[in-house]
Amino acid sequence: MHAFDVLGDPVRRRILELLADGETSSGEVAQIVRREFGISQPAASQHLRVLRESGFATVRPEGTRRLYRIDRAGFVAVDAYLDQLRAGWSRHLDALGTELARGRRERRSAAPEQPEPEQP
Repeated sequence: MHAFDVLGDPVRRRILELLADGETSSGEVAQIVRREFGISQPAASQHLRVLRESGFATVRPEGTRRLYRIDRAGFVAVDAYLDQLRAGWSRHLDALGTELARGRRERRSAAPEQPEPEQP
């Protein structure tokens, strides 16, 4: 699944917000998203699995609990993709900056000179 497909789901984005605050148990996550989105515990578990399999979350067992936390790997892939797009934007924005500066210079050179005010 593409990273933006993963991030495009509001439930998964909310889960990531919860995990951004620190390690959270699957039960806590399920309880919150069940209350906010009206989804079942199995549906919440499915979202956690998608986040885990796509590199956005990791899990570690602690007794009978499963503790989830953010995994940076998924976000590294998103950053790499956005960096490709930014490269194109940067060239266009740099060219725009050059044209704006050229226009300011031309307006200054075309403006009539103002006489300096006399001093008493």
